[in-house]
Amino acid sequence: MTTTLIGTALARLAPVELDELVDRAALQTRVDRKYLVPAEALPRLLERLMPYAQALDIDGERTFRYQSVYFDTPQLTSYHCAAYRRRRRFKVRTRTYLDSAQCWLEVKISGARGSITKHRLPYDPRDRDTVDLGRDFVDEALARESIGPTARSSLEPVLVTEYHRATLLLPDAASRVTVDTELAWRHDGRALRLPGLAVVETKSASAATPVDRMLWRAGMRPARISKYATGLAALRPDLPDVPWRRTLRRHFHGTASPIDPAPDISHRPEQEASCV
Repeated sequence: MTTTLIGTALARLAPVELDELVDRAALQTRVDRKYLVPAEALPRLLERLMPYAQALDIDGERTFRYQSVYFDTPQLTSYHCAAYRRRRRFKVRTRTYLDSAQCWLEVKISGARGSITKHRLPYDPRDRDTVDLGRDFVDEALARESIGPTARSSLEPVLVTEYHRATLLLPDAASRVTVDTELAWRHDGRALRLPGLAVVETKSASAATPVDRMLWRAGMRPARISKYATGLAALRPDLPDVPWRRTLRRHFHGTASPIDPAPDISHRPEQEASCV
């Protein structure tokens, strides 16, 4: 029922095509703010956004299925950089748009004052479980961002995430909002699903968006959550989790369950590693 109500609320927003959204708010370098919102609260939030937002519409569809495969070193360098709040952090992933079978290899760099820089390379979705064919691209992106050689050692698949995403354009603020629902993670034969929770993420050049201010007035504040690091911490309680401990205790406790190990996800011993 909640999913139907969300779809109905999205359908009431004015549409925007992909080319226009990218042209007006590509924001490959940006500031992100993430909020954990009960899925049942989304229809009301979307209704309040009608004066400010347009919904990405592709062939009449407004929600799209995503799958990301995250890669890390044998020492989980990327994870530990996030867990220990290193000044410069990185993520390497493939992102597949399941409805269109398009895929990208992405390197995300977190820098000063919460800024995010993303490097992207078109990728064959049949190769989404490996970075081997795009390894030169990954190494060049990490070197360009002054990420040290430890991060450029062997990179293996560690975590798979899946979710449904709606993307909104806020034309007056030249910013975007993504709304992720049906959240699921897989690692080493275990699954974690949060069907009653949504991640609402605002993406702007720097300033707060109307959505941020709306959520603040409703008593919601940005949450510490990373689809990669928080999901892996929930599935691997032996890992350090200080940055996300409150989020984990409040939203993720008792949600993991065994699954058939369909994805080929490596499980390796870890130790703290340096980012730079």
